[in-house]
Amino acid sequence: MFSRIGAAAYKEDLHNTLALCKALDDPHKKFKSIHIAGTNGKGSTSHMLAAMLQAAGYKTGLYTSPHLKDFRERIKVNGEMIAKDFVTDFVERTIAISEQVQPSFFELTVVMAFEYFVQQDIDIAVIETGLGGRLDSTNVITPILSVITNIGYDHMNILGNTLEAITAEKAGIIKQAVPVVIGETLPETKAIFIEKAKAANAPIYFAQEEFEVSNIICSARILSCDVRNTVHDITESFMLDLNGLYQTKNLCTVLCAEGILLEQGFTIKNEAEKFALANTRKLTGLHGRWDMIQEKPMIILDVAHNEDGIRQIVEQLAACLPDRQVENGERKKHFVLGMVKDKDIDKVLSLLPKDATYYFTNAHIPRALPHDELKEKAAGYGLMGEGFDDVNLALDAAREKARAADIIIVCGSVFIVGEVDQKMG
Repeated sequence: MFSRIGAAAYKEDLHNTLALCKALDDPHKKFKSIHIAGTNGKGSTSHMLAAMLQAAGYKTGLYTSPHLKDFRERIKVNGEMIAKDFVTDFVERTIAISEQVQPSFFELTVVMAFEYFVQQDIDIAVIETGLGGRLDSTNVITPILSVITNIGYDHMNILGNTLEAITAEKAGIIKQAVPVVIGETLPETKAIFIEKAKAANAPIYFAQEEFEVSNIICSARILSCDVRNTVHDITESFMLDLNGLYQTKNLCTVLCAEGILLEQGFTIKNEAEKFALANTRKLTGLHGRWDMIQEKPMIILDVAHNEDGIRQIVEQLAACLPDRQVENGERKKHFVLGMVKDKDIDKVLSLLPKDATYYFTNAHIPRALPHDELKEKAAGYGLMGEGFDDVNLALDAAREKARAADIIIVCGSVFIVGEVDQKMG
């Protein structure tokens, strides 16, 4: 299982997924879908789009990964997790083909999602890739729209060591004559997207060229901003309950995608759009994105785990929660940090603030970097703190040391956030 052991569990082709689909009468061909890839932001973008379609009255499937607490978070219809009975029945029904094909955990889960969406008779599904795109198990679908949020350094051991190589893998979801929205581009990536779209005769849209964000105001719970559609010169105000500063980029991607869906005949009224974006967490059950679980001291959970994600956390702290004078001095920062072995750990550590207190920890999976090794590496970057073998022990220690005005951030790995006991919040 990739989540637990990493690259050794990754199957580099679509044969298993196609074999499973064939045994089940090709469920992937029986529903409309939107396919979403990208290094960061694809989960938030998927949830925002699903919330919007749901609020507009469409029965909406949502497939994402990994999960935080419950396997069933990966497969939802209108925000409701897949039924437990369906999971067990599906596994039993596919035992024979599974023994023959030997699918990975991810491959089996993807096909389970497809089968569930057919059974639920959905109107449309939002399907997030696992990693990459070209060889991702989800890439057996032919969607009505493809979305690539951005390109950054992650999973280099599988996708390649250059932005160009990673872009080529993510661009593998671009299909013949299917429109594609690109969220953020870089000089190294734009030409590759254009070339791939041209070869596939796929209309291509660049969200950051079509939408401009201004007047951003962020707090611990809400983010508001104005967005100008540069094509029609219309400016609208938005309020998001996904309040990370980086969500403004995802918002532009979502609005660009929405425009294409409207052209394709979908009806999404302005009230439904605004309601969905202000209530995405409630509608779809998204957690772990600048997720405040306690106010004093403020405790934030964020699944950021690579260079771009950590940089965004540091920017968020500076922009939205600047150090402020309090009765006993300045607001202090506490980081509960855990990572997995196959990330660019040095790059992440180089970005983190040296004036924070650190509580190094590890998730209970084979892929986790032991907390003592992380502590030792971090010391080389001037990041000092203690080690803990469990994220909840680390968080307890941070809470004990933090004052009411301080902020505690739990980050570095999806699995660290997933192991936080939120009953303590």
